[in-house]
Amino acid sequence: MKITLAQLNPTIGDFSGNERKIVQAIEAAKNSGSDLILFSELVICGYPPEDLLLHRDFIEQAEKTLNNILPSTKGIVAIIGLPRRNNDKGEKPLHNSAALIKDGKLIGYQDKMLLPTYDVFDEKRYFESGSEFKIYEIFGKKVAITICEDLWHHSELVNETRYQIDPVTLIKELKADLVLNLSASPYNQQKYNARLKVVQKAAKTLNAPLILVNQVGGNDSILFDGNSLVVDQNGELVTRLPGFQEAIETIEDFIPKNIPSVDPIEDLYQALVMGVRDYFYKSGFKKACLGLSGGIDSAVVAAIAVQALGSENVIGVSMPSRYSSQGSKKDAQDLASALGIELKTIPIEKPYQAFLDLLTPSFENKAPDVTEENLQARMRGVILMALSNKFGYIVLSTGNKSELAMGYSTLYGDLTGGLSVIADVSKAKVYELARFINRDKILIPASTIEKPPSAELRPNQKDSDSLPPYPIIDQVLEAYVERNETPADIAKNSNIDIAVVKSIIDRIYNAEYKRRQAPPGLRVSSKSFSVGRKFPIVQRFKN
Repeated sequence: MKITLAQLNPTIGDFSGNERKIVQAIEAAKNSGSDLILFSELVICGYPPEDLLLHRDFIEQAEKTLNNILPSTKGIVAIIGLPRRNNDKGEKPLHNSAALIKDGKLIGYQDKMLLPTYDVFDEKRYFESGSEFKIYEIFGKKVAITICEDLWHHSELVNETRYQIDPVTLIKELKADLVLNLSASPYNQQKYNARLKVVQKAAKTLNAPLILVNQVGGNDSILFDGNSLVVDQNGELVTRLPGFQEAIETIEDFIPKNIPSVDPIEDLYQALVMGVRDYFYKSGFKKACLGLSGGIDSAVVAAIAVQALGSENVIGVSMPSRYSSQGSKKDAQDLASALGIELKTIPIEKPYQAFLDLLTPSFENKAPDVTEENLQARMRGVILMALSNKFGYIVLSTGNKSELAMGYSTLYGDLTGGLSVIADVSKAKVYELARFINRDKILIPASTIEKPPSAELRPNQKDSDSLPPYPIIDQVLEAYVERNETPADIAKNSNIDIAVVKSIIDRIYNAEYKRRQAPPGLRVSSKSFSVGRKFPIVQRFKN
């Protein structure tokens, strides 16, 4: 049996566009002589549709789209993900389903059994769990169909939820010859290896080849990496589709092949590029602008934006103040020149002095402090938003995860924007990205990478004046936010003074109100501040 994997990038709610992609993939599969084509989870409507699922006409559009697709499946079997009505008694009105279509006719549905409610998922809000697995006879093979999470409980890699059943063990009793999985498995920097282990263990348990087709593309903060997988009955890798791009591939055997390993930093870069590109394309915007300070964060964001949108669609804005060093101004100019982007220079000295004069009576007998520093950041935010309003640009925010964790950012200043590109990237990873961007050609000036980080909002300022060293922040941040370790364990495992650990954790909690007002950020870690992590702003819990 020849099987086609259709790794597509659907847009949520774009039923006509998604239908067109699906039909084109079916035609490509038929032209290759394929017997069966497998799509990703909820491909008809895109994942995650969230509360759009509560609208009756959204579900009607999904049903209509499926009916529109049926004629194109003459001569092939297609397995397509969609939401469908729950016509039986149950708590929720919908199922997350896979439609099995053969030769233009709908044969039946397989409903998703395990509905995740952790991390970025909230499927029990909308869906009723499937009640059983069926075996479908397809070209003489006993085929079982699963949907994403149905495989994960068996691997024991997910410990944030508990299920009463393990679908893999249920399928084992059915003695399937082949197992198919429709997935919308979000990207993070460790996800591919984890997903491969899940598929390998399930295949070994079932003693059957397993094919997983994963969604690709960016939908708001959540990114999907594709990297669809085929393994044989021993869990050996047969093929892997490319990451971060659409792909249609047909296989006709399950012979293991030597597949190149995934480079984590290249994957991170490609994820961010895809996230920016899809955020703009899917929301109908074309051009981006961002402040270029001469620092590492804005340099990396600018390079990512150029790769995603093209140099002609990225505008850098230099907004020097009395504290901006000549070196930083030159770095911004050199970066813009290397990237081939327009650079606007709009000095903020005059409005800054005007605000100081305006506020002097109210600030009488008060020494200058962070207030005057934040004034500069807020003026820059106003300028960027004015350009956005006038020309229809999306402003890219350039703060990194380490700074956002510490609250080392200014509301209505450097937090301003329509998309925060590196909000889930630690400071250490920002430097790794800069070196990756420079791998073939120097785009980011060496001086930008080598100089100590500084906001340049007062004379001779360095980030280290106000923050612990970034390597220490990043260790605590990863352990506390991503792995939920206790302060005592973090101090012991990382050899960091417990007082320092607790002070960093306090700052993480104290900055929650700022992060709530930040732009959406691209999620690339196992626990981001933008989506999937839910903490109250007002609370008094202390570790």
